Amino acid sequence: RCSSWESGGGTVQAGGSLRLHCAVSGFDFDDYDMGWFRQAPGKAREEVSCIYSGAGGTADTYYADSVKGRFTITSDNAKNTINLQMDSLKPEDTATYYCAAIPFGNDCQMGSIGVDYWGKGTLVTVSS
Repeated sequence: RCSSWESGGGTVQAGGSLRLHCAVSGFDFDDYDMGWFRQAPGKAREEVSCIYSGAGGTADTYYADSVKGRFTITSDNAKNTINLQMDSLKPEDTATYYCAAIPFGNDCQMGSIGVDYWGKGTLVTVSS
């Protein structure tokens, strides 16, 4: 249940931008919330952002404090995709980024334990 969903990683200088893409398969996209996680060597995997159904059928979002104001998560239900726009990148953002599917019964913000399906990751490297 680990699939090649992610694309858009690469190398960028500090202060630059990247846009990650996640095209999902193998499950019903409409039954899940979606999130982005990252893991750097020697570090624990951390949740970066997630997007979920909010009041009135609108999409609500969560961001880790470390990326709030710099990263933006979006979804396109018709295409079964989510994106992560990353601006003002810092060297400490260097990590492998993973797309994750979270069933509706789980809290979008509960971390890795709430994830049913993972992508294989895409590497983001931010140079000084």
